[in-house]
Amino acid sequence: MLPSSVAAEPVSPALEVRGVSKAFPGVQALRDVDFTLLPGEVHALVGENGAGKSTFVKILTGALTKDAGVMRVFGRPYEPRSPWDALRAGIGAIYQEFNLVPHLTVAENLFLGREPRRVGGLVNWRRLNAMAKEVLSRLGLPLSPKAYVADLSVAGQQMVEIAKALSVGARILLMDEPSAALTEHDLEALFEQVRRLRSQGVSIIYISHRLAEVFNIADRATVLRDGEVVGTRSVAGLEEMELVRMMVGREVEAGLPPAATPSVEPLLQVERVSSGRRVRNCTLQVRAGEMVGLGGLVGSGRTELARAIFGAAPRTGKVLVAGRPLPPGSPRAAIRAGVGFLPEDRKLQGLLLRMLVRENVTLANIRAVARQGFISASRERAAVRPFIADLQIRPPETDRAVMYLSGGNQQKVVLAKWLFTRSRVLLLDEPTRGIDVGAKAEVHLLMRRLADQGAALLVISSELPELLKVSDRILVMREGNIVGELARQEATEEKVMALATGAVAP
Repeated sequence: MLPSSVAAEPVSPALEVRGVSKAFPGVQALRDVDFTLLPGEVHALVGENGAGKSTFVKILTGALTKDAGVMRVFGRPYEPRSPWDALRAGIGAIYQEFNLVPHLTVAENLFLGREPRRVGGLVNWRRLNAMAKEVLSRLGLPLSPKAYVADLSVAGQQMVEIAKALSVGARILLMDEPSAALTEHDLEALFEQVRRLRSQGVSIIYISHRLAEVFNIADRATVLRDGEVVGTRSVAGLEEMELVRMMVGREVEAGLPPAATPSVEPLLQVERVSSGRRVRNCTLQVRAGEMVGLGGLVGSGRTELARAIFGAAPRTGKVLVAGRPLPPGSPRAAIRAGVGFLPEDRKLQGLLLRMLVRENVTLANIRAVARQGFISASRERAAVRPFIADLQIRPPETDRAVMYLSGGNQQKVVLAKWLFTRSRVLLLDEPTRGIDVGAKAEVHLLMRRLADQGAALLVISSELPELLKVSDRILVMREGNIVGELARQEATEEKVMALATGAVAP
């Protein structure tokens, strides 16, 4: 619900956008966008990847200039030409990638470039720490101004980002996927801060692909689709499926089709595998035609186990693919054995963003498109086109740089890369992180189809609803060990969390 101060009587908007448009060569990113943010309101901005949310945020923060339209901040005309213009107008932005200097203290980060000075130009450290303490106190944060940012948790660093925006007098906050790197516990702490800021009259634009967050924290939601506003709704009384339909323009399958009967023999066998300090004595099996979920808290060792299986991290113990041993420490050997690995950070570990779609898809199997030792572009195009059509990668262009695709389509390119190698075993680490609800449904259906065609999938996800939706069985890790297994029909969020936290005996 809206705050009482907002609902009681009409008030002047904190931010008013009318008829804003923005075009790039060949693409109309925004078309006649109207948007209103009220004082002390949390207003969610949602839409599929490529809907125009990022362009809209960049215009608000002065990183891009609009082609047409009018903007006002607290009733005054607003024409930002740089992020500094946005800050001077009282608009701060918080992104999922932190903009902090790890080796500096909290106070130094809060006032970087704006440090109070003594006569002679030296930094007034006492005044600096006092100013930082005042800002942190406003948020109720138990952080020391003298603590180094590198020593803080992810949640702590997130709070420093919020405090930094407030330290420059921001009355409007743009929060772009602020929960992407947070645990469930940290997420509730973030919500608490958002509610505190709202009570202090700060207006917040909250962007997230996680619709549960929208219903938890937002007063209103505006939906963008293909660069246009579909509508704005009060969250109170809004049904989730109605919001989904507004976002994607169609019905989205709520569940996956039933799993086909998996084979009897395991395609992937992991026996007493250990790796570093995070993985200890893990044993599991995945059969052809099966999707096995791997749950657990952040830091439980799930990613490290997947990397050890693939050979991207050292390990002891045995890994067998179709009964044949896989040597440790060799991703090349894993690829030749038919193992593919979709990492949790597709941009850093799964893709070469400046390279073309066709180049990324063929990257792990270049020999298939080489002629006399040279890569053939025509062979690449011919080989990649069926994958683009089958996975519905948009736009369907082999020669477009991957950096210009939406998150969901980038994820499909990573999947296409491993399909091109004919991988029989797929290790999928956070396969739908950062992609919208429509693309997520498409990826889920693709995963089920691959399993039905005989692949063995080990799926890591921090989103429990996703894990319950896609998995035929769920294994749970805690402190580097696999501590329990749940069949699909008995698995619940409560049971998975109980195993992950040690609330029940494994």
